[in-house]
Amino acid sequence: MTRAVLTVLRRHFSGAILFTLLCLIGAAAYGWHESGSVEGTLAVLWIVGVLAVLEVSLSFDNAVVNASVLGDMEPVWRKRFLTWGMVIAVFGARVAFPLAIVGIGAGLGPVEAVRLSLGNPGEYERIVSAAHIGIAGFGGAFLALVGLNFFLDAEKEVHWLGWIERRLSNLGGVHAVGVALVLGVLLLVARQLPEHDGFVLLSAGILGIITFVMVEALGHWLESRAAARAVAGAAVRAGLGSFLYLNVLDTSFSLDGVIGAFALSNNMVVIALGLSIGAIFVRSLTVLLIERGALSDYRYLEHGAFWAIVALGGIMLTGTLVEVPDVLTGLVGAVLIAASLAWSLRYRRKFGGE
Repeated sequence: MTRAVLTVLRRHFSGAILFTLLCLIGAAAYGWHESGSVEGTLAVLWIVGVLAVLEVSLSFDNAVVNASVLGDMEPVWRKRFLTWGMVIAVFGARVAFPLAIVGIGAGLGPVEAVRLSLGNPGEYERIVSAAHIGIAGFGGAFLALVGLNFFLDAEKEVHWLGWIERRLSNLGGVHAVGVALVLGVLLLVARQLPEHDGFVLLSAGILGIITFVMVEALGHWLESRAAARAVAGAAVRAGLGSFLYLNVLDTSFSLDGVIGAFALSNNMVVIALGLSIGAIFVRSLTVLLIERGALSDYRYLEHGAFWAIVALGGIMLTGTLVEVPDVLTGLVGAVLIAASLAWSLRYRRKFGGE
């Protein structure tokens, strides 16, 4: 058992472990530079470690969904997502995006935003946190549509929570029913907020819906071109739609984690290091799920992941009305995935992996 675990760690997580060591060395150097004490350095290392664990716990369902999409992608686009996509996930969503919020909110250029984040982290946190409602509207609407789109499929035959999944599957034949459901939830939540906040939530949510529809439309267009032309190169180019879809999905997942990270630190460097460690472990976990064929071996694992995505979208929207602890956010996703895994194992024992 120990040898098998070591083999998995060496084959699938060696790069993530090396990246983690480099980040921890960087965190230690930064902590010493800022505090000049062992206690201050250890505090920085502790926060970076907690943020990394938080990111992994919040993003496990993201890894399952990534694996389900990557499994159908051409190898060239799969490799591009696991390399270029990693850069986008780490430096785009977890560093550039918060800086962009600060720049827009405070009317600052990129350089001034970086200086503010390093020189006045309290103000940096205030500006990013003030954008919480808009972030929740965009991310909540996009993630809710991602999750619902999996279940709103009239041709879907495998159901985990049959009493609701069958009803959603039957609704799948109704045009744009997912968009209507999400818009309805956005309207309900927006009416509970002050007028300005409600407008911000609704506007950001509509932008999230538009983004989802555009990415889906691009993917379908590229796939139809590939099928019509039936040439090798076209099939590879069709992977662009999935590549864009996964990167937008990654960004949406990271939004809640970036905001939640401020509960532990308002230092941009510390947050970026911690969340980046978590992000690369999620990538490694994605590769492991693909190569081990976990999604085909465990019948309901995808269902649990997509329900977790729906739950995360709902939690992001609910978080505009009441404070939702990050622990609860991670726990809900973990429980759903663990339950779907348990049901999958029971199915395999009962039916022999059919």
